[in-house]
Amino acid sequence: MAMVCLSDFEAYAKKYLPKIAWDYFAAGADDCTTRDENILAYKRIRFRPRMLRDVSVMDIRTEILGSEISFPVGIAPTGFHQLAWPDGEKSTARAARAMNTCYIASTYSTCSLEEISAAAPGGLRWFQLYIHRNRAASQQLVRRAEASGFQGLVLTADLPYTGKRRDDVRNGFRLPPHMKVKNLEGAFEVCKMSPLDPSVTWNDIYWLRSLTRLPIIIKGILTREDAELAVRHGVQGIIVSNHGGRQLDEGPATIDALVEVVEAVRGRVEVYVDGGIRKGSDVLKALALGAKCVFIGRPALWGLAYKGEEGLQDVLRILQDEFRLSMALAG
Repeated sequence: MAMVCLSDFEAYAKKYLPKIAWDYFAAGADDCTTRDENILAYKRIRFRPRMLRDVSVMDIRTEILGSEISFPVGIAPTGFHQLAWPDGEKSTARAARAMNTCYIASTYSTCSLEEISAAAPGGLRWFQLYIHRNRAASQQLVRRAEASGFQGLVLTADLPYTGKRRDDVRNGFRLPPHMKVKNLEGAFEVCKMSPLDPSVTWNDIYWLRSLTRLPIIIKGILTREDAELAVRHGVQGIIVSNHGGRQLDEGPATIDALVEVVEAVRGRVEVYVDGGIRKGSDVLKALALGAKCVFIGRPALWGLAYKGEEGLQDVLRILQDEFRLSMALAG
């Protein structure tokens, strides 16, 4: 089957992944309203194309926090890549480096920070952090990320507790015995209590800043009020995100929330967006509404499920080609 667009990779992944893995990746919270709205919201936005603009030469490169990437699409943090492909996050890192873009590695990786770094030396990588009740474990992760050459720290703010994903509950989802959350091995005793710290506040950004010189990007912002607070607390970037619709259901689609966040920030920090990006034209819409770059989550996993590193490169290449074409056709 010719893989022509991202939905082809989605269909492949749905057909060939074990049901429990597919359900985990696809899951949204509760009724999945926000998950689905992330995609539908893009479909409601229309272009105002301009003609006779000389689009014979186009430059689709951009910079995020001073690092050049080949086009404004990076890979969002998602957990458990070995559920999609045996080499897991190592393949993800290699694909991102090959396409010269940014990969945000998750705390909940099935490969360690050090393995991810060694798999793709010289690649642009940020590390996504959850703050845990065991602060020493979180502090250790920050130190390891810095030592492994990660160039940014992405604090996820929208997960004080895990959203209710019904299929995961029905399936009794857990990692297969041969897979581990490599970054957290030995950090936590087995207990019924979630290791995530629900008492985290804005003041913890000052604590993070005391630990590292890495730029801090905050992920999960959806309102102008929180965007203003993020700037005030000294972050370098904001990712407008609703966790792919996996946390609070019936919040705004990210592309809709992007507009008020960009207005509130007024260029003081870089703003990115994830959630619902399925075509190159979606990337163009996000940029037109003020995003500096977009990040893809589930489509990256579909690419891995198809052919590992090569499949993820195919997904990124299709988005790149579609984005370039949309730019040209929109003038």
